[in-house]
Amino acid sequence: MTLLSIRNLSVRRGGQVPLHPATLQVAPGEFVGLIGPNGAGKSTLLRAALGLIAATGDSSLAGLPLPARARAAAWLPQARDIAWPVSVRHLVALAQNGNEQAPQVCDALERMDVARFAERPATALSGGEQARVLIARALAQDTPLLLADEPIAGLDSAHQIGCMQCFATLATEGRGVVASLHDLSLAARHCTRIVVLSQGRIVADGAPRTVLTPALLEQVFAIRCHLAEVAGALCVQPLEVVGS
Repeated sequence: MTLLSIRNLSVRRGGQVPLHPATLQVAPGEFVGLIGPNGAGKSTLLRAALGLIAATGDSSLAGLPLPARARAAAWLPQARDIAWPVSVRHLVALAQNGNEQAPQVCDALERMDVARFAERPATALSGGEQARVLIARALAQDTPLLLADEPIAGLDSAHQIGCMQCFATLATEGRGVVASLHDLSLAARHCTRIVVLSQGRIVADGAPRTVLTPALLEQVFAIRCHLAEVAGALCVQPLEVVGS
């Protein structure tokens, strides 16, 4: 069983090709980290897989009618704007047709540590708190698959770790998560699989220990890193830019 299947998916904008033909499958139980430098094609891949932008090739999600797509996958974009001063609980409950007492809503509020200010206006929260509320809304959708574009950007360290632990738990519960990430150590520690993009191409795909090698990190990110085992997981500490 696959939750997402893309084959030769590519995007062209004028004379530019932000995503060259990509093939990828995501199964239940996987937490896939998409990593790569800025402009590598991570966001483009996620949006094309969902059918949000024009693309060629095949995606198992893009061709679905909107209601079926919403049942199959939740989407968390980079944009985190909250325009209306509704309560946190109500905003999260939009994922359940406004049912504020739905168990999925209560569970999502707890998972993202926002239940304690559930009755406050969402617009009164800090940027990081708003980001967690929007993650909670995506979780409350209760779909088999979650696609998230830089979900931990702007969160403090504790909540970055908490968010990654939450996504890893979703995978152990049998769901699938695909998230674009910039923190290499958090990706190595929590993801079951790493997909590396460079210049619009998938250049590596596999377990963190297999993919995150000194040679790849230097080639793709132009950085030298210290790699070590810490508490049973791979730790990746960037040290310097190559050539500096």
